[in-house]
Amino acid sequence: MSEFDNTIDIIFGRWKSQILYAGAKIGIFDYLTEAPKDLHQIAQDLNLNETMAYRILRSIATLGYAKEEKDTHRFSSTSLGNLLKKDHPQTLQGVLLLEEGPEHYQIWKHLPRMIKDGQQNAFSSEYGVNIFEYAGANTEYSKVFNDAMSSYSAMHTAMVLEALNDYDFSGVSHICEIGGGQGHLSSHLHSKYVHLNGTILELGAVVKNQESSWPNKMGLQDRCKYIEGNMFDHVPPADLYMMKMILHDWSDNECIQILSNIHKSAPDKAKIFIVEHLVPDPSVPHFSKLFDIHMMCATTGRERTIDEYKSILSQSGWQLIHTHYPKSKMIGVIEAIKKG
Repeated sequence: MSEFDNTIDIIFGRWKSQILYAGAKIGIFDYLTEAPKDLHQIAQDLNLNETMAYRILRSIATLGYAKEEKDTHRFSSTSLGNLLKKDHPQTLQGVLLLEEGPEHYQIWKHLPRMIKDGQQNAFSSEYGVNIFEYAGANTEYSKVFNDAMSSYSAMHTAMVLEALNDYDFSGVSHICEIGGGQGHLSSHLHSKYVHLNGTILELGAVVKNQESSWPNKMGLQDRCKYIEGNMFDHVPPADLYMMKMILHDWSDNECIQILSNIHKSAPDKAKIFIVEHLVPDPSVPHFSKLFDIHMMCATTGRERTIDEYKSILSQSGWQLIHTHYPKSKMIGVIEAIKKG
């Protein structure tokens, strides 16, 4: 692809993601199967205008997320489109509906202003509350947000397990995952290392709604239990703490407060694993450098380099000792130990 074509592709990139968003929102990906379906039947079953349905299906097909049969107006699913089905084991539907949905679409308009005045967190500027408060007060957004976090968790858990494949957990008996959501990472760690017991520290709304949690799905409730709490106030004692995609939501000062609270409760020689998109050297293109701009828009946080994490860890009583990576290096797992 030429430089011109590549630039054109980026300029019109939002068209593509908005087309996929519309397809997911009106149920196209969940509806289509490998067996081709007639346009009239698709429009009837999904309650769509037939002419408009053809135009959106045609655009989805040209992106490779559906297949259009020549001269028949019949459409079928593709392997790409299957990733946007709700029930696909690696579904990205939740991520698509969140990141291309109206709330997150709106906050990007604040980006030029933030770069000029240095005041980030466009979500609060747009909606008057931070993203977590908004989710707590809006049922529909909360559902989309939680579905997206589940999709992210499935991706990140696989990378964390790969990064820690050779790690010796024999000296660890109790893990506390802070802000563990539906418990995807904790449950898979407990499933792989059967000697482990653990807790997931979460806010009350999550603790009170565990029916769909992964410890419940995997029958691990006796070894992986929820505890209600707030990481800004107090955390329970544990041999090892885990935080997956938590600290990037918060400013340096907020991160130091969180890590200091963990330090107060942690026994001697306790460790902490911090799972994040780590920003590499300037010469290395990386997803973290794009995700960092999303964090600028959505929160008070940022993506950080290893040295930046080393600094906030040191200021809160922890010593960085190693960083573990999966092969892709999409994320990193920072390992730190409590300083005396």
